[in-house]
Amino acid sequence: MKTLFTTALLALAATAAHAADPAAYPERPIRMLLPFSAGGGGDTLGRFLAERFAAQLKQPVVVENKPGAAGTIGTQSVATATPDGYTIMIGGMSTHPLAAATYAKLPYDPVRDFQSLGTIGNSSIVMVASNSYPANNLKELTALARKQQAPVQYASWGSGSTGHFCGEILSQKAGIPLQHVPYKGTAQIITDLLGNHISVAFVDMVTATPFVKEGKVKALAVCTKRSPSLPNVASYQEQGVDFDRELTWAMYVPAKTPKPIVDKLSAVLEKTLKEPEVVSKLLSLGITAKYVSGAEQQAINARDIPMWKSIAKQAQMALD
Repeated sequence: MKTLFTTALLALAATAAHAADPAAYPERPIRMLLPFSAGGGGDTLGRFLAERFAAQLKQPVVVENKPGAAGTIGTQSVATATPDGYTIMIGGMSTHPLAAATYAKLPYDPVRDFQSLGTIGNSSIVMVASNSYPANNLKELTALARKQQAPVQYASWGSGSTGHFCGEILSQKAGIPLQHVPYKGTAQIITDLLGNHISVAFVDMVTATPFVKEGKVKALAVCTKRSPSLPNVASYQEQGVDFDRELTWAMYVPAKTPKPIVDKLSAVLEKTLKEPEVVSKLLSLGITAKYVSGAEQQAINARDIPMWKSIAKQAQMALD
């Protein structure tokens, strides 16, 4: 009996060791969790990259959408997932550095609870206005804001969103009164801009680009860097607003994922971002492909969170 028990234990240990063996990874489908709603820019990005990863890793990459609370619900589920390489995620500014700046009781640490695989690229936010709005750039908007008695109202796709932060950065750096009007999504923002129900808004590049190019709305600036998607629209810094932090998309796995697995996934990401078709597809989504190593991305998040917290505190952006 003792021999049988010992044999069973050895067999179990061998099976567990094989399952955790990074050299054998991946041996089964991988879950790519997207903390965004289906059909949006983040979802499109995730599904496209999932196909690329599946082709290189020779295993299916199954996309799972888990939106809610500006992406923090899905992000938390990754933070607490088994760190075995079979759960990966795409995160943006709102899921990591901005979440840390706005949520008083964030259920995860955006630095300690994750290992970055590297950045996917940078994506600017566009400040757009209805065609009837009197300002055409930040200089004219600033003059208008200082002249009128009431604050200039601007819309974004939610409190604590990247668009909300872009508005607060402008308000604080330019010293002008702006009032945030939160929407549930960018589609309704564009509808209300076209209907002249609102005059100014911040939306993502993929949403704004076709409407700007077709002349249906006008772009006043990009937050923060000039984008190849709208190359004629000047950035914040080019228009005198001293702020040029990059707004990034990145891929993450849970902390304590074995280094060989992290290295393998990071190499797949880096290789994928060099493919011309991928570069072109990302550009169509308003993203400039740019790989930065996971270690560097972790350091950037750790460095920038105090800065984002300072902006949020001054704007009284604390969320429950």
